[in-house]
Amino acid sequence: MITMHRARRPAGDLIEAIVDNMRANLEELRYTTIAPSRYTVYVSPAEYARLEGILPRLQSETVRALNEELERHNRRGRIRKAVGPLLGRSRPPLENPDAVWHVEFLPDLDDELKHEQDIVVHSELVLPAAPELGAGERTRRVTTRRSQRTTMTAQTIEPASATPVVYGHLVYEDRTGPHRYEIVLESTTIGRGGTMYPVSVRVMTSDDVSREHARIRRAADTGDVFLIDLSTHGTTVNGRAVPKGFDEDGTGKRENGAEARLPPRARIGLADTVFMDFERL
Repeated sequence: MITMHRARRPAGDLIEAIVDNMRANLEELRYTTIAPSRYTVYVSPAEYARLEGILPRLQSETVRALNEELERHNRRGRIRKAVGPLLGRSRPPLENPDAVWHVEFLPDLDDELKHEQDIVVHSELVLPAAPELGAGERTRRVTTRRSQRTTMTAQTIEPASATPVVYGHLVYEDRTGPHRYEIVLESTTIGRGGTMYPVSVRVMTSDDVSREHARIRRAADTGDVFLIDLSTHGTTVNGRAVPKGFDEDGTGKRENGAEARLPPRARIGLADTVFMDFERL
């Protein structure tokens, strides 16, 4: 008996998809060119199960490939600079502004991928706002989807205005380290994010935290600040559970208006996994 095995994609294709995404999301400044430092790769649950045992090796080889691409870019730049102006202006050297690469592979638990062999690479190029503006980070997100053909979408999230009003901040720590986020928007969504889930504050952690986990809302008329729970595993404020901010029916989630008022200082818990210290200014 001959058993036919369906052709499967080499794991190295995921590394190539990440490097392609990096090339598509470079930002050339005057003296440097910077690359995204954060990459989240979504694969089907079946593909994730197949790769789970080699994920540490896959991450380390991805970091190696990103470093090699950085060096390749800079080597071409040095050659162009040495040869002279006949070849045109040399590109500024390429850098990773975060010093280290953050690469995470996750299963697609929300059925965003149509086929088992699809890959979605979600990258973030983060530029801190000018200190005098007091705004949150400016982030450009590029998503690359590989299936029968490759597609790319880009989104740039800017501060609300040139001189935004900061009414609070969040301090927290996730897998990538400590963070401080200045809150300037009337509606600020917190969660793991994803291809179809753009969030204001993206938390790199386990899938106990929902892609859209909670939302901070500021009432324009009174200035009061509220927290809305949008999660599967719950949200707490100072250790007390926040009522669910949605109801579920056959068509999906529908927000029900439930929310909790945030005191001037509060500790927000996301599924008892990540904790954020909120302070109202």
